[in-house]
Amino acid sequence: MIQSIFMMSRTGEVLIEKHWRGITPRSVCDVFWDEANRYAAKEDAPPIIFTSKYYLISVFRDDIFLIASVTAEVPPLLVIEFLHRIIDIYTEYFGSVEEQNIKDNFS
Repeated sequence: MIQSIFMMSRTGEVLIEKHWRGITPRSVCDVFWDEANRYAAKEDAPPIIFTSKYYLISVFRDDIFLIASVTAEVPPLLVIEFLHRIIDIYTEYFGSVEEQNIKDNFS
């Protein structure tokens, strides 16, 4: 299932990371960011990116990327729905999901 989740700002800064099954190196975020920068609009980045060791499944909402690293094949729509639910919870809790709100509450 999901090994780690990273929350990234629109500028590529990792705001939050959570690991469940071992520690996923932050270098996977660099791979994701390189792929996202190939597109003129950040929201056009593909939701699933395959690296040599991980599948990176991402969503982009409110100028925030939420990226799940997965080592085995899982239903991608399940992971995407889970990531959207996380953002929904953050939106309900903070009022809006903005980089500054996250930094204020998680630093």
